[in-house]
Amino acid sequence: MAHSLKSSIFVSFSGRIAPNLNHQIPVRRSISCVHSVISSPPPNVLVSTNGNLPPAVTPVLPPSSTELASAIEVDKAAEAGLKENGARTARRTKLVCTIGPATCGVDKLEALAVGGMNVARLNMCHSSREWHRTVIERVKRLNEEKGFAIAVMMDTEGSEIHMGDLNGAESAKAEDGDVWTFSVRHFCSHMPKRTISVNYDGFAEDVKVGDEIVVDGGMVRFGVIEKIGPDVKCRCIDPGLLLPSANLTLRRNGRLVQERNVMLPTISSKDWQDIDFGIAEGVDFIAVSFVKSAEVINHLKSYIAARSCDNNIAVVAKIESVESLKNLEEIIQASDGVMVARGDLGAQIPLEQVPSVQEKIVWLCRQLNKPVIVASQLLESMIEYPIPTRAEVADVSEVVRQQADALMLSGESAMGQYPEKALSVLKNVSSRIEKWLREEKREETAKCSHVVSLLPSSIMEELCNTAARTANNLGADALFVFTNMGQMASLLSRCRPNCPIFAFTPSLSTQRHLNLQWGLIPFRLSFSDNTENNLSKTLSLLKARGMIKSGDVIVSVSDAYQSIQVVEVP
Repeated sequence: MAHSLKSSIFVSFSGRIAPNLNHQIPVRRSISCVHSVISSPPPNVLVSTNGNLPPAVTPVLPPSSTELASAIEVDKAAEAGLKENGARTARRTKLVCTIGPATCGVDKLEALAVGGMNVARLNMCHSSREWHRTVIERVKRLNEEKGFAIAVMMDTEGSEIHMGDLNGAESAKAEDGDVWTFSVRHFCSHMPKRTISVNYDGFAEDVKVGDEIVVDGGMVRFGVIEKIGPDVKCRCIDPGLLLPSANLTLRRNGRLVQERNVMLPTISSKDWQDIDFGIAEGVDFIAVSFVKSAEVINHLKSYIAARSCDNNIAVVAKIESVESLKNLEEIIQASDGVMVARGDLGAQIPLEQVPSVQEKIVWLCRQLNKPVIVASQLLESMIEYPIPTRAEVADVSEVVRQQADALMLSGESAMGQYPEKALSVLKNVSSRIEKWLREEKREETAKCSHVVSLLPSSIMEELCNTAARTANNLGADALFVFTNMGQMASLLSRCRPNCPIFAFTPSLSTQRHLNLQWGLIPFRLSFSDNTENNLSKTLSLLKARGMIKSGDVIVSVSDAYQSIQVVEVP
């Protein structure tokens, strides 16, 4: 029987498993693992249900030191975790850190990279383009010289109503009862004390005495007490920290005033300049603020395609307004990823609706196979304190339970006093909750709807679903996927299998894009069309570098050949 199965076995959609021989073997029950002992060159066998044979042994050839150093590349922090704790304990939830004054130095960036940062976010609301260029160069140098694989995300400011700077200060404290002036004047020199410039010329005309001005999603609140020409006098009613370029939301009689915001373009003239800058600097993601429709995303993608020679920049839609929620599904469909910006969103909808809206967005993104980041105020107290509140830990735990792709630090890492500790909290809480979910078998089991209609992609989707189920049934230590553009790796991530997914790709940009997706550990590896040689070579390299060990069970798939292979590492 072992001899009769020595050629590749493919999963077909006629309910059969068809080997390369000229016969078919009917499937009698759900797919499990077939093993064979073959002493000849690398076996092709490996998925069937019609026998109880011993484990397959794929020959592992010892690589040279040169091969070890250059043949396969993976993020240094991810490799250290695999060596220390094994594949099954690898953290699945990805971590995004906003870079700011507290973390822009070379040593601080490296500390975040070692601590598990997967994506470095640059907020174009703050600092100059030259400052951002320096940070991008430092991240790229870390990747090239220190062996990390950190992606860079540029976040546009958006054309909503914003504060200006604070006379060059990083922040300012608004105390209860203080009177501040919001002005549309263009000051030639320093602004008077307790004065805030506003980027929207019609601001003084639109607001009314008695309105509330909500700053940065509710971090500070002011009540309008007087209008004097271009100036609006306001009294602080909810004290807090003011940050440059913070978003401003108007409320009147307890309701959002949004008529003027609806008329503003999603992408401002400054945003277009920033986008040109991001394209020139080769960022991996561009996040678009206050997206109102899919048309905006499609327009930006067309622009990037025309301006970027390799067109490898992914577009992330930020969901943070009522208009975003009205067109949610079409926006998610058009984008390459989504960010749930809970701060500004919480200023536009009732606070009690934010948790259910967040869960809906996370669920819908998984259904549509788009990575989703949950952002804003995850560990807000750690801007000033070395430990989070218990409520913040519970909030992070809930996001992990919902199996969002990524968690994001904002002020905690950009300007907080304890950025590395905040990152460590996200890392430890994520790992612990993921482990608990696996131990208690409480993983989400909701069926995902089909996301593709064309036959080749539909076959790929079914293959990934089958591979994930097989890995879960066998208690596999890892899933391997060999992918050129990342689609198959993304479909495997969508299945949320119990084991981590090792995604092998020859493309550097694909490797960094996959760094945002749940459960994926992206490797850069050149491979051929020969799946057996690819698998044998990869097992050899990984075992030699201590990232897998003898006895590990691996389920392998490839987008070159529609097949599933199961091997035990010898």
